[in-house]
Amino acid sequence: MTAPVPVEIRKAALVARHALLSARLADIGSELGGDHSKDWEDLATEREGDEVLEGMGLSGQQELRKIEAALRRIASETYGTCARCGTEIAPERLDLLPYTPFCRDCAAQGER
Repeated sequence: MTAPVPVEIRKAALVARHALLSARLADIGSELGGDHSKDWEDLATEREGDEVLEGMGLSGQQELRKIEAALRRIASETYGTCARCGTEIAPERLDLLPYTPFCRDCAAQGER
């Protein structure tokens, strides 16, 4: 069994991911705000691309909100504790989902 990852390392990883996502979202915003072609076929292709970019943007915004919430939990020293039942979130779960506010059992209950 490996030693748990210190909160400072998790925080640094969350901050780095936040910066990366913020930069990507800025790029997506620039791309969506760009000029569109006047040719109908090109415009149709661009619109399809815009839909993909919008989906990526929404997904990125959701992840940013989760990361920001995790950083607030770190600041309030509640990170790693399930927001629903108060038990410790398994380190292995935090390795996979570093921004999760729920233990495995509570997350499974929420999916039902």
